[in-house]
Amino acid sequence: MNLEEYFARTGYKGSLEKQDLETLTDIFQHHIRAVPFENLSIHCGEKITLELEHVYNKIVRRKRGGWCMENNQLLGWVLRCLGYDASFLGAYVFNPHQNAYATIMTHLLVKVVIDGKAYIVDGGFGVSYQMWQPMELVSGKDQPQAPGVFRFTEKNAIWYLEKMRRKQYIPNQNFSNSDLLEKKDCRKVYMFSLEPRTVEDFRFQCTYLQTSPESLFTKKSICTLQTTDGFRALIGWTLTETTYNYKENMDLVEFVTLEDEEVEKTLKEKFNITLDRKLVPINVKGSYTI
Repeated sequence: MNLEEYFARTGYKGSLEKQDLETLTDIFQHHIRAVPFENLSIHCGEKITLELEHVYNKIVRRKRGGWCMENNQLLGWVLRCLGYDASFLGAYVFNPHQNAYATIMTHLLVKVVIDGKAYIVDGGFGVSYQMWQPMELVSGKDQPQAPGVFRFTEKNAIWYLEKMRRKQYIPNQNFSNSDLLEKKDCRKVYMFSLEPRTVEDFRFQCTYLQTSPESLFTKKSICTLQTTDGFRALIGWTLTETTYNYKENMDLVEFVTLEDEEVEKTLKEKFNITLDRKLVPINVKGSYTI
């Protein structure tokens, strides 16, 4: 494991000497545009493990992506190696289908402190809820980014993340009522406390999420990647490509349904992913929006 190999994977060629917000943002953006948020291992017969060496080998050497416990664990390692004050937190993800936060802490976050200010760095959420810049940990402040306006609020030592989105233009009207489309203008994303966590705190969740029939991740094969002007996502056989603010306060969302024989080619061309095993796509309706 070495930083040079990681930065070759993400394409980052900037400074490694400064532990400032600008450098952090640059490193972070290179990560989310090179490393997909994906759970494809579950749907091609591979086991997801949390050992850092396995995560590194999967993402850096095999040029795969991962979910939050992989992406953010790797990011945390990189940032600590560079001298950043980086630690892990745990979050409870909001389920719009149930209109409630999860009862299990399944989402791993990175907190970074720079010059006494705390920031949340989350490279493992994907789709339109993927932040593009580290978010300052302050309550009630709108933080506009390319994907939309994010905001933290704090109540009784619990922090909540929400996102306000733009209107969406969907040229293919066959998908205008897709259950993948978020219908609300403001969406809750997750809640968390500032209690420090370790990867060990996620062992049970890692197994549960890839084996339980109740898990979102067993119900859907997901691969999403941020681009310079939006994101793309392959969920089951449905490929979406979103362009942020392509018109004033309007995002363009383009849908296409793939045939089985197109899935592997699309993963390679759109996400730079080549799988070792055969993927079995799946998309059970509900509980996941873009």
